[in-house]
Amino acid sequence: MSSDSLRAAQTDRIRGANHRWKVLGVGFAANASFSAAFSGIPTTAVFLRSGYHVGNSGLGLVLGMLGLGIALSELPWGLLTDRWGDRRVLLLGLGTTAAALAGMALFVVPSGAHVPGLAALALGLLLVGLLGGSVNGSSGRAVMAWFREGERGLAMSIRQTAVPAGGGLGALMLPALASHFGFASVYGVLALLCAVTAAFAWRWLHEPSLHEHADSQRSVAETAASSANPGPLRDARVWRVALGIGALCVPQIAVVTFATVFLHDFTHAGVMLISATMAAVQTGAAIARVWSGRWTDRHGNRRTYMRACSLLSAALFALLAAAAAVSGAHHAALATLFAGLIVLGGVSASAWHGVAFTELATLAGTRRAGTALAMGNTFAFLTLFVTPLTIPLLLSVGSWPLVWAVGSACALIALPVFPRTIATGPRTAARTQTGVNANGRNV
Repeated sequence: MSSDSLRAAQTDRIRGANHRWKVLGVGFAANASFSAAFSGIPTTAVFLRSGYHVGNSGLGLVLGMLGLGIALSELPWGLLTDRWGDRRVLLLGLGTTAAALAGMALFVVPSGAHVPGLAALALGLLLVGLLGGSVNGSSGRAVMAWFREGERGLAMSIRQTAVPAGGGLGALMLPALASHFGFASVYGVLALLCAVTAAFAWRWLHEPSLHEHADSQRSVAETAASSANPGPLRDARVWRVALGIGALCVPQIAVVTFATVFLHDFTHAGVMLISATMAAVQTGAAIARVWSGRWTDRHGNRRTYMRACSLLSAALFALLAAAAAVSGAHHAALATLFAGLIVLGGVSASAWHGVAFTELATLAGTRRAGTALAMGNTFAFLTLFVTPLTIPLLLSVGSWPLVWAVGSACALIALPVFPRTIATGPRTAARTQTGVNANGRNV
């Protein structure tokens, strides 16, 4: 190898040691900016209902369209990411999402006597979801490429923390913007966030330039697992994790989309308490995700942790359902109690995301991580579509206790779906998480 080649290789390795944190920062910003849209817009549900003149069923439809758009586009975006690379896909997705939100700010907002129809609002949010679905798989693949096994749980959890962090930012900003300045400011601010993040991605998001450097990031266990892996779409373990993600997302999405309506209608809570509750849910989830990523990296127990979150979430939502059934409707004095239960349940139902998506990506291998992450996100955002549509139906035939009881049942369903951890020791368990047993064979 020539001296110039040696210097280039050394430069790439130096950049690899430090540049990965910039890549993680870009992934965090990308997820946060889009999360401020798909998690933040539902926190304006009360203002959407009054501003666009829709009922609970119409509200569920328009909020669900965001999730439907993401769910429909996740797998195509993931396959494209594995083919084109994460940089191209993330830049394309962020740029077009910003343009779609800017278009909504110009043409799909109530203004005076003019109120856009339900179809226009639903199609606009569907388009935002279709384009924004690019963010998840591409940013996750970038993080997987720059971090080693033993670090990825923390790195992916930090990236996933951007979802509640962005949602918390949206919960703090968007209701106030909607009530004081209208929905043009809501969509305009979200468009600006996506555009600024696209600029960061253009500046800092690069894949490892040396093939050898990229391969060195992969653990021996991952290499053995992915070499014998027929591909994420034909791997039963990947499907089980993805299906478990979808089931466990039901109580989380119920909180994100309709907890504000529950607190407003059921307890007559004010805007300040509602906003503080939703911000606390997102902040608590962010802290829990970072802690869980680091903790499972140390103990090699990703699958055990995912199953524990399923059981805890089922218990907390069952408690919320029981409390709502016992107290009856319109108990304003109990607003703080219900807000606390919403926070506990919402955090528990959100804390596992980084761990689960790390498990998905590790099972598939770095080069196929875009597809595997897209599979998980497809089920997660199908839940974001179906849950807001289902809740009004549950309210029409039952009441809020039924809504939270169904959330508890879905969390419980995820428990047997998630694959079990085979090994018992921390070191062996860490190897088993990647799909390789102590003898180096796939399990």
